[in-house]
Amino acid sequence: MTFYSSKKTVLSLALLAAFGAGIVADAAAYQSRSSDRSSRSSSKKPEIRYPDATREEPKTKASSKMQSKLGKLYKAYEKEDNEAETLALANDLLADGNANDYDKAVAAQLGSQAAYGMDDIATAKQLLQQVVALNALDNNNHYQSMLMLAQLQLQDDELQEGLATLDRYLAETKSSKPEDLIQKGQALYQSERYAEAIPVLKQAIDSSTEPKDSWYSLLLASYVEAGQTADAVQIAEQQAAKNPTDKKAQLNLVSVYQQADQFDKAAATLEKLRAAGQLTEEKEYRQLYITYANMDGKEKEVIAVVNDGLQKGVLKSDDYQTQLALAQAYYYSEQVGPAIDAWKKAAPLAPNGETYLNLARVLWQEDRIPEAKQAAKAALDKGLKKPDDAKKILALP
Repeated sequence: MTFYSSKKTVLSLALLAAFGAGIVADAAAYQSRSSDRSSRSSSKKPEIRYPDATREEPKTKASSKMQSKLGKLYKAYEKEDNEAETLALANDLLADGNANDYDKAVAAQLGSQAAYGMDDIATAKQLLQQVVALNALDNNNHYQSMLMLAQLQLQDDELQEGLATLDRYLAETKSSKPEDLIQKGQALYQSERYAEAIPVLKQAIDSSTEPKDSWYSLLLASYVEAGQTADAVQIAEQQAAKNPTDKKAQLNLVSVYQQADQFDKAAATLEKLRAAGQLTEEKEYRQLYITYANMDGKEKEVIAVVNDGLQKGVLKSDDYQTQLALAQAYYYSEQVGPAIDAWKKAAPLAPNGETYLNLARVLWQEDRIPEAKQAAKAALDKGLKKPDDAKKILALP
């Protein structure tokens, strides 16, 4: 008889981590757009964002012939919700044969921001590529455009291109800003280059005065995917201790404990959540009783958790896996009567006749032959890979 077991996975954890870090990239792209607008609206001297950049800033400035068109473009850009006009004016200037590289780079940059605001990501990327290729803007605007291009490429799952752009940005700016490093770490994670992502993510976290929880989640997921379970456990325990009432942090810890085959710790963590009334979903109760089912001698705990979930209505009485787990836990704790009752509920819900056959065997062992034959017939009707055992029970006198 096969004991019910679970497939250990931290896929949801990894997806959660990746999503959390994805917010960083998208916010940075929007920040680029907002900061460009605000800097042009201010008379203050702009901050030098890349003091260590290897690139020498170009001396090219706007051509006198394009002053009128550039002025119209700036005015259109400064207006709120005016992306369509801004993009049209930018394209017009880009097509003008009298425009120099600086004029075109400004037009491409403002046009990219307008396209981004219109959710036309393809056009935004194409224009940002023009900005970088023209190589005519000051370092602040040149590298902000390069960073935004990398972000949009990564958001469109253009991982190879996005990483190449991001690596160029980091190499040329010599940036060690945590926000920049975390984007590279996320990109490496998305590219399934987990071992490479780990040192980058650690550097970002270590260099930040206020590292975000999502960064730790991404590092945790990278450790898990790289098979470094001991490091993953350490990070998960730190996050759980830091956020003792955060259900997500505690469930992440549970997933990592399970990945490391530390089922006793996983169960203890889940029990704390249950005692605090924080296990409110069917999948969470199932995770707890499955954890116990994967441990030796924990049948009574399986029974207690399942019955508690059924009583609270969190677990459903017509769920096959729940009734099967309950039946097996009763049977292996030598409570045959309740086991039979649970098997009778599970068997009609099963995808095939194997559960009916197990029920027939137990009924036969209990010398309840008429019931055993009835279950064996139901097993054959529902389908068996090897029907001989059911036929032998039906052949009993």
